[in-house]
Amino acid sequence: MMGTLSACSDFFNVETGNVLDHKDYIKEESELYSGYIGIMTKVQAIGDKVIYLTDTRGELLEPTSNTPNELYSIYNYDTDLAGNKYANPAPYYDVIIACNDYLSKLYDYKTANPTAINITHYKALISCTLRVKAWIYLTLGKVYGEAIWFDDPIREMKDLNNYPVKNLDEIVESCLDLLTKGFDGVDATNTMSWKEWLDPDTDTGSSAYRYWDYMTPEFFPLYAELCLWHGDYQKTVNVILNAMNAKFASTVNDATQYMHNVKLTGTYSKIWDNTNPQPQETISAIIYSYKNNQTNSLLKHFGIDSPNEYLLAPSQVGLDRYSDPNFDPLGGSTLDKRASIYFANYDGKNVVCKYRPRSSSARTYAYQDDVHIYIYRGSELYFMLAEALNNLGRVQEASALINQGVNGSFPNGGVTWPGFTDDWTGTSSLGSRKYPDMGIRGSFNLGNREFKRDDIKANDEQILNEMMLEFPAEGKIYPAMIRMVRRYNDLNIISDRVCPKYQNPEEIRARISEDVDGKPGYFVHWKLK
Repeated sequence: MMGTLSACSDFFNVETGNVLDHKDYIKEESELYSGYIGIMTKVQAIGDKVIYLTDTRGELLEPTSNTPNELYSIYNYDTDLAGNKYANPAPYYDVIIACNDYLSKLYDYKTANPTAINITHYKALISCTLRVKAWIYLTLGKVYGEAIWFDDPIREMKDLNNYPVKNLDEIVESCLDLLTKGFDGVDATNTMSWKEWLDPDTDTGSSAYRYWDYMTPEFFPLYAELCLWHGDYQKTVNVILNAMNAKFASTVNDATQYMHNVKLTGTYSKIWDNTNPQPQETISAIIYSYKNNQTNSLLKHFGIDSPNEYLLAPSQVGLDRYSDPNFDPLGGSTLDKRASIYFANYDGKNVVCKYRPRSSSARTYAYQDDVHIYIYRGSELYFMLAEALNNLGRVQEASALINQGVNGSFPNGGVTWPGFTDDWTGTSSLGSRKYPDMGIRGSFNLGNREFKRDDIKANDEQILNEMMLEFPAEGKIYPAMIRMVRRYNDLNIISDRVCPKYQNPEEIRARISEDVDGKPGYFVHWKLK
């Protein structure tokens, strides 16, 4: 088995367009693992796709003189995207086809080898596959507003007319059902450790499999996000708080995972500018290594030095928000510190530099396009939790998460908010915590956003505005805009934030508002049938 898996490049090959060879794999138990890694290669291939499909239409990015027509079409909210390689959802369906085929082959192998198979591994591999499939379908829903849903192990992409097209609401419900009902009596909650399975005798810090567990979406943030889209706000709160409380209760380490504190602020740039994901902030991430032919196109699109092509740039309107005290309460500062990490001006050109600053020691050369892409990071837990709490009327708690943190209200422990614990504060159950929770803005010594006790919509928009500052060019902001538009039936939530970067803002506002083939204009339009 170790011989089969030793050469990562054999499996982490990001070429897409072909499904797994269903005739030749899972003949023996080692192929249970290599088959799943085959799914991961297809996940790598789509890792950056959502960024181009959403952020290009979002509040920040704009074209450059190098931008190809296909990206211009997405930027301009064009409705005829036939033949557009960026808009084509086929690579997402590649992943779904691979998941369905793999589940079928797992079941066949277990049936044929009931006493030989490791049932713990079998269940974990099913759970991981279910989570990947649900995450891909949710992504399709957020980008396109619809998806063809199928569970059959089909071998190539043809004749999908026999399967239902589900809208975003139906996709969310089906994903929740998939995660809880599962496959062959196995739900999506089982976990696995690649390192423990495949490399148990090597120290964790030296193991080649150390970061593989990040590659599969964790159950709890995926389930929480689905509940948030579904409007099950209490479930969202319960799932996230259970996970965060457990982490915070396990250690008072300076860099406690998921905790937004001063320790995180000090290493903030390393969230992206490192060869491995930043442990304090990481929940799930797609990992690449250019040495093994594992690459994405982030540097190609954002980088300015050859061979990168500088296809997308931050707009001046978007950059100005980081120094506008009306949009970003700066406290005593003149500029939000995050801006200097995300952006730079090189030779008179505004550049998204978060993925490779000029001073980068992690990627010495511009062609080293192995930037990891976060599926979920710790800061997202704060935002999802704040949004859910706000919609439950728990405005004080929501405000604390976005502003100065739980410790800002309970510096000596004694937390009284339901679901929260003293482990968020400087007085934890394990003793004194040097770096307690300081919230999203408190960690950067910024002023507070105003939350209103009697205006849940206005509070949601404050949360959204803060997301715009926290997640630029990560594919996370625009879907949140769509979620809030649908909640309040107010297209201005998108238009007021997106249109100012355009030279034809009223035309874009009209395109966002129009109905195309029964779908709102803010979705990417692709004729599935």
